[in-house]
Amino acid sequence: MNPIWLLPISAIFLALLFACAWRFGNKCNNYSVVDGIWALSFSGMALLYAVGGTGWPLRRIMIAGLIITWSLRLGIFLCLRIMHHHPQEDPRYAVLRKRWQGLALKRKFFAFFMAQALLVWLLMLPVFFICNNTETAFSPLEIAGVCLWIIGLLGETIADRQLKNFKRENAKQPQSLCCKGLWKYSRHPNYFFQSLLWWGLFLCTLPIGGGWIAILAPMAMLFCILRVTGIPLTEELALQKRGDAYRQYQQTTSAFIPLPPKKYKEKPVS
Repeated sequence: MNPIWLLPISAIFLALLFACAWRFGNKCNNYSVVDGIWALSFSGMALLYAVGGTGWPLRRIMIAGLIITWSLRLGIFLCLRIMHHHPQEDPRYAVLRKRWQGLALKRKFFAFFMAQALLVWLLMLPVFFICNNTETAFSPLEIAGVCLWIIGLLGETIADRQLKNFKRENAKQPQSLCCKGLWKYSRHPNYFFQSLLWWGLFLCTLPIGGGWIAILAPMAMLFCILRVTGIPLTEELALQKRGDAYRQYQQTTSAFIPLPPKKYKEKPVS
């Protein structure tokens, strides 16, 4: 089969998967399920592209292994968190419920779920190119891309674990603010390292003819993190919950890229 057909097949697979996820979210009245489905869907896509691809088998096995490792790690982490909090919905989706309240709520969430399916499809474009690369040796750019991917995976894992441990240690103080470890240098280190994953994959596509098209993947991820449901909603909720403490954190700590913290400057009272 011509590998180009994997693109529409994968699009149909994702549309059906996220439509089922939407139905399930309606049934249990918890749209947070989309987070777990989103993360785990990459495993299915990686298997599809690796099995259906025509590239060097070793390369296909390697990239599928990387994607599935990340997908299962994040997917299991998110699913356990969703089950632990159920029936309470993730605050981000509670905000969207308020914004979209009314008869069109379900339709708007359906569109949101389909947008998540589209995002997964775009993010997996580099994997499609990589799985159809017939070169039988790894290029320097590929090696650099895999190293960047591993850094992203380790950084995201560490950030998630640090935040989870902090919340467990401060369970009796739900308004406490994690400023330890990676969270001392970035307000959203998990998002930063997640973005590195897709820049790493993009580097792996550059030796391939037409591989530059895969830049859509890291750009789509950055757009979602910086402008849609990533940082904007998370910051809005943090300000509502923690108030001045979070405003001070915003003044001293980088929003995205880990940087040395700044000194807090108190505003003069007028």
